[in-house]
Amino acid sequence: MTSMLSVLKKTTPIVMLAGAISCSTLTAASTVDEIKAKGTITVATEDNYRPFEFVQDGVSTGYDNELKALVEKESGIKLEQEIMPWAGILPGVQSGKFDMALSAVMVTDQRRKVFDFTTPTAASQTYFATKADSDIKSGKDLIGKTVGAETGSAFLLELKAYDKKLKDEHGEGVGKIVEYHGYPEAYQDLALGRLDAVVNTDITLRSLMEERPGVFSLGEPVGEPGYKAWAVKKGNEAVLKVVNDAMLKVRESGEMYRLQEKWLGAKNEDMPLDVN
Repeated sequence: MTSMLSVLKKTTPIVMLAGAISCSTLTAASTVDEIKAKGTITVATEDNYRPFEFVQDGVSTGYDNELKALVEKESGIKLEQEIMPWAGILPGVQSGKFDMALSAVMVTDQRRKVFDFTTPTAASQTYFATKADSDIKSGKDLIGKTVGAETGSAFLLELKAYDKKLKDEHGEGVGKIVEYHGYPEAYQDLALGRLDAVVNTDITLRSLMEERPGVFSLGEPVGEPGYKAWAVKKGNEAVLKVVNDAMLKVRESGEMYRLQEKWLGAKNEDMPLDVN
């Protein structure tokens, strides 16, 4: 395993930024003290997004939920969790209903305008998936096809950007984009032939194929490499500090990478420390 020291050497400017998170102002520090005295932070987590977070036999499980337990242990703060569909999570954080999105939030430039992020929890890239017997093999093959994505997701935005790229390069793009409130319904429509393809993170699509072998096939990337992280409302420095301080320790100990290997199939040891 790559030592944390080597990661720090690779990301010196980022370490300085991470340090800045810990060096809060006096006002933020008093708020941190209040959080520690209260002992809780309210968080929202998606209910059906394997392998990151999902409910199985009435119990919340997956990568983010096991990472949550380690952060709680390290910080001494309980992350009071509400399990809900993706569509309500980021709006709930932005409105102040929740302190944090404890979910596999894709970090994008647009989201950085309204959210601050913890150290990344995973590296990922947006791909498309098809039925196993599909003749769609390349991104160009999506021209004229019906493609699904989740409403409000970064993957939907990347699909729309890819559609524009196809139009710019080939004069025509995706035939139709269908939006879903959750991916299980999109996968069902893909299996039934109502969709030609679905876009999602490569990690989640590989998990889908392990869960339903022989049904689906992984295509090509339609987005750039990126990172997932937990998100707080921009400027909520106290919550970010409490959670991030604990998560950086979990990462430094190697426990984050152990969970990545267990749930995601690979360790992402070369991720930057800060993605804000």
